[in-house]
Amino acid sequence: MAKGKIQVDTENIFPVIKKWLYSDKDIFIRELISNGCDAVAKLKKLSGIGEAAVDENEEFKVTVTVDKEKKLLVFSDNGIGMTADEVEKYIAQVAFSGAAEFLEKYKNDDAGSGIIGHFGLGFYSAFMVSGEVEIETLSYADGAEPVHWVCDGGTEYTIEKGTKASRGTDIILHINEESEEFLEYYKVSEIVRKYCYFLPTNIYVIDANKKPEEGKEPETLSPINDTNPLWLKNPSECTEDEYKAFYHKVFTDFNEPLFWIHLNIDFPFNLKGILYFPKINHELKGVEGEVKLYNNQVFVADNLKEVIPEYLLLLKGCIDCPDIPLNVSRSFLQNDGFVKKISAHITKKVADKLNGLFASEREKYEGYWDDINPFIKYGCMRDESFYDKIKDSIIYKTTDAKYVTLSEYLDGKEEKNVYYTTNSETQSSYIAIFNGQNIQVLDLPYAIDTHFISFIEYKVTGVKFERIDSAADTVMKVNDDADSSASEDIVKIFKDVIKDDSLKIEATMLKNDDVPAVLTLSEQSRRMQEMASMFGGAGMPEFKNEFTLTVNSASPVVKKLLVNKENAELIVNYIYDLALISHGTLSKERMADFLKRANEIAGKI
Repeated sequence: MAKGKIQVDTENIFPVIKKWLYSDKDIFIRELISNGCDAVAKLKKLSGIGEAAVDENEEFKVTVTVDKEKKLLVFSDNGIGMTADEVEKYIAQVAFSGAAEFLEKYKNDDAGSGIIGHFGLGFYSAFMVSGEVEIETLSYADGAEPVHWVCDGGTEYTIEKGTKASRGTDIILHINEESEEFLEYYKVSEIVRKYCYFLPTNIYVIDANKKPEEGKEPETLSPINDTNPLWLKNPSECTEDEYKAFYHKVFTDFNEPLFWIHLNIDFPFNLKGILYFPKINHELKGVEGEVKLYNNQVFVADNLKEVIPEYLLLLKGCIDCPDIPLNVSRSFLQNDGFVKKISAHITKKVADKLNGLFASEREKYEGYWDDINPFIKYGCMRDESFYDKIKDSIIYKTTDAKYVTLSEYLDGKEEKNVYYTTNSETQSSYIAIFNGQNIQVLDLPYAIDTHFISFIEYKVTGVKFERIDSAADTVMKVNDDADSSASEDIVKIFKDVIKDDSLKIEATMLKNDDVPAVLTLSEQSRRMQEMASMFGGAGMPEFKNEFTLTVNSASPVVKKLLVNKENAELIVNYIYDLALISHGTLSKERMADFLKRANEIAGKI
């Protein structure tokens, strides 16, 4: 058996690293600023353990200078700096990480917390936009000499004594012609805000070509970032006003968030963040929240569904997890067990918050329900483990504006029938029928509700949801209908007039004499109709609309038909029209005839 060692041709691999290291070209700004922040963090840690002398009044910072005239972009920090040997070690060796070495060296002193870099590749992102890169650096070490390093993007470089007089490092990028967009001050500022807004070191962006107005003092620079994001504070130390102010600042949303969840976990993994519940559009199509993922306060990505469950992306928030690498493929995240644990834990914390509100602040929870129920319903259908956690806190709004759980609605009932409306205005006559029988009706007016009730029927054994226009005849029916011959006569009269073989007509005594007839469509038939409409009929079996016209044999108007059939056609069509109107299915053509019939009846009174 022979063994060998894989050989790497540096002349071929270096262009690949420069071109394909990052999917987004602007990421080099994040990487170079992160390196500067690491340099500052290292110096502060060494100062804290007595290995470096630092003026306690010195402001640690990273400065990005945009010089469009000279086509330069300069990243400067006043951190630890480097000696010539360190430049050779950390810069000239691809994938050798000074951050990783620092973490290993000081692992017993807790000196490495907050260090961002780990792979030793970030610096090379500079060559994505540069024809040449220079380094001017001076180490913090006593007696250190400044170093000047230059490379044009090939495998050769020059290193010599530099001219830098102050501790720290300057990375000087000579921007190439294809990347001159990164010489625009406002674009660079926007990118810095995007990736580095919460980095722990003050960051300044300077326009080198901007001249102060004549007769005015130069502007006092302010940091472009917020070094202390709210998620770093202990939840008990945060006020309601701070949570709201943070929300408005980060998401530029002038609406108030409904409530929020502050994540602060140290074990079994490090995870901090804040998730906000905004007012959610009930029609979820096209709705997307904004959950920002960070690594040690460095922005990684928006709405990374491999880490944040898809349905939670309807929310807005910030999640900071140092254990997730800055640059990693989504296929890796999808298959990583650790990432799945983080996702599951976030789901649990959201469920715990909702259950806690329901249990201890139900009135407030009910006040949120109209806004948050699409998120909860969508989440239950997308993730059954979320449903299992939240199922006892799911509530339903009734047509009289009360809120009940499914168990509360069914309490004391022998049958598990749940009656609902999808439009409380057009189905108001049916609601009146059910209210007259002291039966609660749930108000489920949104598209997601149709799918959700099917999901609940699947999850809860025996429960059957019926829209009120599918069940009105059953609810109103009087069990003891002795006059079967009269019913047969009524059915014959209506069939002779209506002449529609697809319409099922029956006559029975209903509990409300004021209702001459009700039109119903079976729940199954209506759901099939809705599905066919949604999918354009593709792949759907043929079916008939099973409409039933139930005529109330106890109605005084119907009783008169049996005695005086002179105006049977007029009266039957009028009763049928009223039933169609109540059901919301009266056509425009038939409406004109209905108005004529109404005027004719009025003339006969």
